[in-house]
Amino acid sequence: MTHHHDRLLIIDFGSQVTQLIARRLRELNVYCEIHPYQNVTDAFLAAFGPKAVIFSGGPDSVTREGSPRPPESVYSLGVPILGICYGQQVMMQQLGGEVHGGKISGGGGTAEFGRAFVTPAGSDLSILNGWFAGGREQVWMSHGDHVAKLAPGFEVFGTSPNAPYAITADTSRNFYAVQFHPEVHHTPNGKTLYENLVKLAGFTGDWTMGAYKDDAIEKIRQQVGDKKVICGLSGGVDSSVAAVLIHEAIGDQLTCVFVDHGLMRLNEAEEVVSMFRDNYNIPLIHADESDLFLGELDGQSDPETKRKIIGKLFIDVFQKHANEIEGAEFLAQGTLYPDVIESVSFSGGPSVTIKSHHNVGGLPEKMGLKLVEPLRELFKDEVRALGRELGLPESFIGRHPFPGPGLAIRCPGEITRDKLEILRKADAVYIDQIRKHGLYDEIWQAFVAILPVRTVGVMGDGRTYDYACALRAVTSVDGMTADYYPFSHEFLGETATRIINEVEGINRVTYDITSKPPGTIEWE
Repeated sequence: MTHHHDRLLIIDFGSQVTQLIARRLRELNVYCEIHPYQNVTDAFLAAFGPKAVIFSGGPDSVTREGSPRPPESVYSLGVPILGICYGQQVMMQQLGGEVHGGKISGGGGTAEFGRAFVTPAGSDLSILNGWFAGGREQVWMSHGDHVAKLAPGFEVFGTSPNAPYAITADTSRNFYAVQFHPEVHHTPNGKTLYENLVKLAGFTGDWTMGAYKDDAIEKIRQQVGDKKVICGLSGGVDSSVAAVLIHEAIGDQLTCVFVDHGLMRLNEAEEVVSMFRDNYNIPLIHADESDLFLGELDGQSDPETKRKIIGKLFIDVFQKHANEIEGAEFLAQGTLYPDVIESVSFSGGPSVTIKSHHNVGGLPEKMGLKLVEPLRELFKDEVRALGRELGLPESFIGRHPFPGPGLAIRCPGEITRDKLEILRKADAVYIDQIRKHGLYDEIWQAFVAILPVRTVGVMGDGRTYDYACALRAVTSVDGMTADYYPFSHEFLGETATRIINEVEGINRVTYDITSKPPGTIEWE
């Protein structure tokens, strides 16, 4: 990326929460990049020129032969280094300390998972300014192995009951290592530790969304040159911000293709087309392929099969329209960082594929298009901030996320046109209720799922045998974790009554109170 910012490097050893480190740093206006340890060579370090380095956690054991390591040259850069969990252990192992295996790696020792409390030890440490005001700090531990002997030059600055080396440092070399995870919500004062690190490293906090926009525009121009780009437009925030950003970079070299797969919410397809044709001077092709998609999905009930059918058809439709646009060599997508993380399994790590995302991964070579994904390093709230930089209206930027496969993944079991029509109407009533009660902006995402269950009901003097539906509403920062929204019983009762009275085909309404994890936000 073209930039003029100081950079922090995060070396990823496979932790499920590495991306949260980047989030904390971005909140401090520090430009950082995550790179898997395999890619971080001596040459890479020399070219990257980081002002500080962070080693992430990871699932492996440093006691195992062949386990992940950073290059030895990282310790000669003369910049602050922070090792987290596995990152602490790898520092000790490489610099002359000892790590003993726990239960995970077949050794003895006490594993530690969950909340712990660290108390200070030794002298003051600049990276801990603002810590221990109450005598101890709550932290989140998640480790099987443990440090048994410090590397030469390191001292202990914090301990917990099961981690005598919870905070260690070699202050002469600005090397810091913690056994816990300061990036997660369960370490409430973790942000202060990152603030101290970036201050210590001399970052000025000059990376902002305005700077990202300028960098992204320059990068798009360098990648695309004078070629044409087609952009998959869904009408959601992600693809729309990507389209406006790319249009600002290359103007009329961009054509948007809106694939109408028949799985949109009530009146949504019409709204998308009118918004972009009326408000933006961007060429738009409305590809109404609902019959094609719904025909292929007919009778399919497995969620992964449904996603793959939609993904394949999505690409096929794009290929057809790409062939109509002379000189189109690039396909633009609004892929976000959480999509990438959930879809790509870290080599040798625990970051297993949770679900496939139809807009992630290499397109088939036969399509002959290269990918432009200007948002793939951003989280949802950052995309919204970028949208504001680009001048998109607040009412649009604040829209709840909508998945690429649309209502297909809110219709567990077989998909039929009748079920989709019932689902659209129920969802419209639910969102109307949320808006009427002034709750829309408090909620990250809200929707109805129609369940593959029919239940007996009584309406008037007659017996009904109709579908049950589930209401879902969650709060979240970036979609990686989420809590259900605590509606009042009065709200839920009123909403259930409206749905049952106004939507023919539903006679029972439930509310989903599962958080993520263990659930996902969507039902499929």
